[in-house]
Amino acid sequence: MKKFSKSIGFYLIIIAIGVLIAQYIIAPNQPSEEITYSEFINKVEAGKIKQVTIIGENVIQGRLEGKTFKINIPGTIEKVEEILRVNEVDIQTRPEPEPPWWTGVFAYLLPTVILIAAWIFIMNKMQGGGNKMMSFGKSKARLHDNEKKKVTFDDVANYEEVKEELVEVVEFLKSPEKFNKLGATIPKGVLLVGPPGTGKTLMARAVAGEAGVPFFIISGSDFVEMFVGVGASRVRDLFEQGKKSAPCIIFIDELDAVGRQRGAGVGGGHDEREQTLNQLLVEMDGFEANEGIILMAATNRPDVLDPALLRPGRFDRQVTVDRPDYKGRRGVLEIHVKNKPLADDVDLGVLARRTPGFTGADMENLANEAAILAARRNKDRIGMLEFDDAIDRVIAGPQKKSKIINDKERDIVSYHETGHALLGELLEHADPTHKVTIIPRGRAGGFTINLPTEDKSFITKSELLDKVTMLLGGRVSEEVFLDDISTGAQNDLERSTKIIRNMITDYGMSEKLGPLTLGQKHNEQVFLGRDISRSRNYSEEVASQIDKEARELVEKCYEMAKTILTENRDMVEDMVAELKEQETLNRREIKAIISKYKPGFYDDLKEDYWDLEDKDNNEEE
Repeated sequence: MKKFSKSIGFYLIIIAIGVLIAQYIIAPNQPSEEITYSEFINKVEAGKIKQVTIIGENVIQGRLEGKTFKINIPGTIEKVEEILRVNEVDIQTRPEPEPPWWTGVFAYLLPTVILIAAWIFIMNKMQGGGNKMMSFGKSKARLHDNEKKKVTFDDVANYEEVKEELVEVVEFLKSPEKFNKLGATIPKGVLLVGPPGTGKTLMARAVAGEAGVPFFIISGSDFVEMFVGVGASRVRDLFEQGKKSAPCIIFIDELDAVGRQRGAGVGGGHDEREQTLNQLLVEMDGFEANEGIILMAATNRPDVLDPALLRPGRFDRQVTVDRPDYKGRRGVLEIHVKNKPLADDVDLGVLARRTPGFTGADMENLANEAAILAARRNKDRIGMLEFDDAIDRVIAGPQKKSKIINDKERDIVSYHETGHALLGELLEHADPTHKVTIIPRGRAGGFTINLPTEDKSFITKSELLDKVTMLLGGRVSEEVFLDDISTGAQNDLERSTKIIRNMITDYGMSEKLGPLTLGQKHNEQVFLGRDISRSRNYSEEVASQIDKEARELVEKCYEMAKTILTENRDMVEDMVAELKEQETLNRREIKAIISKYKPGFYDDLKEDYWDLEDKDNNEEE
């Protein structure tokens, strides 16, 4: 109620009520009955009207049959006065009443008040509320409240190296004498860099929880408005707030919104964002010292940031927050299932093995999706089945149980996915097959999940060729066993072509063209804000050789896939039959089918996730 009483709407309502009171209470208002001119003349001549009052120039008021009437006389009043005198009607006159003085003032004042009120209302809306008309130059930074939900480094799994870098920042603020006696100066800026969802903002919140000093939070987009100079003004105000609260930490989320390289605008680049960036550069390392202020920022686009931001003296430290490895994923999952009831069959180590490439946000989403599935199935605990379905949901989208496919499409999907699954197992350098299903999910009619047995930082040429062979396995299987091909391999062809061309042009894995990088990546597209593009730095003859070798490598992988699947025709038919019956085959069932035709194939070849987890547990014990 207090908030509403301070709003523009409250005062507009008060004005409207005042107008109504003035109109219906203060102003005299006597209701009169309107009669026609002809009727008035007839009543006068009939002697039924004995007295009238002429008001102003052409209004006559009187009483007829106990009621008050009023009539506007068309034309001049003299002719009517003559008729009244002939019929001996008593005539009185009264000047037309003038409106109160305040109505004239009100008529001029009301439009002005409405315009001012509308302007204040619009400005408040643009600034996110409040009655501070001229506050759009003030910083929108929020002071983090540790009392509401305190986050510490214990809530951030793994990232020990990142924590170590940030713990030093906290120690600088808590006990600066430890570093000052050795001549060390406090770092001015820490930039957290990493893919989306890896926990950069969470890491900053943990620093806030550990530091015990004022922690200001602002987004990069909060600086820039439609008014020229507002962004620079907000930067100045932000650092003024920081100086008053020093020692403190200022955290700018999504720094690339304001920190993109200068010169990327139209007409030379003197736009509002660049003025904001210039002011930020001055405040971070200008003539005035900002003692006790540490600026932290997070971005997933370090490639577009202005070089002046990244030099020592501004962002002294760049900390990479990358996707977690196996131990990191397990630690993140342990945090997110801490308050969730788990069934006895849930093994977090196996789940961590099954989710390579997942970020911290993906792991949080995985735990939440599993809990939702368990609730949907009316279970009181989350089981391994819910986690397994949740992984598929995160990777491929929701399951489409209601989608009905005919027998022909079912055959196509079954042979297609079987081709992927078997090649994932039979190829030496391919990632082993974790699951194959013909149940539609998302936009896919079926899918095969191949997961590596360990986290990798580099991929060899043999692994890339086997991956391309596995991707082509679906199309090959359709051709060999159905004597026809479908559009289902569109994404497989796109991915395999991209891998082959990258091998030739980016990785220097071409036997004919040699260890060269063909095609130049550059950042000269200023109107796109330094978005990376590629230009050709080779001749048409080399382009023709690239196309020729790409075709040869794809055909080589295609023929290898065809050879393997043709030689194992019985195995393919057996897996297709099982897949049609069960709709989903897990790793144990896939291994059982292959072992039936190739006894001893898994004796010393590929360990599965359960074996690896048992090994990890034994090492820990």
